[in-house]
Amino acid sequence: MKKRLLSLLMVAAMAATMLVGCGGATEEAAPEAPAVTEEVVAEAPAEEAAPAVDPVELNIAYMPNYGSLWSITNAIEQGYLAEEGITVNLVEFADGPTIIAAMEGGSIDMGYIGQGAHKLCINGKATIFALSHISNGDMLIGGPGIASVEDLAGKKVAYSSGTSSEDILVKSLEKAGMSMSDITAVDMDATGIVSAMVSGGVDAAATWSPNSLKILEEVADATKLTDNMTFSDETVSLASWIVMPAYAEANRDVLVRFTRALFKAMDYAATDNQQATAALVAKQIAGDEAAVYEQRGDAQWLTGKEVAAGASDGTVEGYYELQKQAFIAAGAVEVDPAIADYVMLDLMVEAGEY
Repeated sequence: MKKRLLSLLMVAAMAATMLVGCGGATEEAAPEAPAVTEEVVAEAPAEEAAPAVDPVELNIAYMPNYGSLWSITNAIEQGYLAEEGITVNLVEFADGPTIIAAMEGGSIDMGYIGQGAHKLCINGKATIFALSHISNGDMLIGGPGIASVEDLAGKKVAYSSGTSSEDILVKSLEKAGMSMSDITAVDMDATGIVSAMVSGGVDAAATWSPNSLKILEEVADATKLTDNMTFSDETVSLASWIVMPAYAEANRDVLVRFTRALFKAMDYAATDNQQATAALVAKQIAGDEAAVYEQRGDAQWLTGKEVAAGASDGTVEGYYELQKQAFIAAGAVEVDPAIADYVMLDLMVEAGEY
């Protein structure tokens, strides 16, 4: 640029000299500076624009509790999804298997599942793209007169098959040296379990929060017999975000963007802002804020950074391996795939780079 400017000035000086030498109008000035200035401005580098992202709208399945909604509601409220060009429609479901069925039908793009529905992921029905938290929200609860798992022999026990409800019931019975044949198992929709316990229609129930908390509150002399931590030496209860395998293969960029927003929301809400999070969840489910706030003790809430680091160093893979082996030992699944076959660990690592 300096050479170009010098050349222009030399040309201008020569032109002025020639005019004087010809005896012409010595009053005429050399070319003015603006012409040179225009050249300088034209070659100045333009500011680099931020890369654009393709806007996307997603249908997201959730269950009406704190654990399902703690991250996604904050991802919306704090603007993390908007930063990624993502808008979402939240759709409520009763349990994980129903969510997976809706995804198979094409009405849902992504969804949240609890412990029990992970069996379907191991069997290849869905792909896990993000770990949400380590749960302690599942319970086996005995009604009046039921003080131990052994007391359930011959009693009516409500549960919801294919979910974490069935999972904790089976584990509890096995730990007591019993099986489903030793009880009168009453399979019902998750939404009916509370009313069945309150009315005395069943003697005990296996369910998850907030149903478990409501039963303990409303049923006189109800007793928590077991919860997820009862089996912490044998397995780990996980909650995850999932998609159909074909969707994961075709839309990795969308999954990275969505997970990055979730991780930022988890950073925001894992240890702080739980009261504000409860307010968001209560608004979404039209529930009582105080009751939702009580659910904050249902899990070990992980930050997005913790999940990304754990996916990188093998910790998260270890969680899913322990979970899978417990399902195999219980006869709940008959296959033993590599974790990387159904859990997108590399995507969690990539999404954590923010």
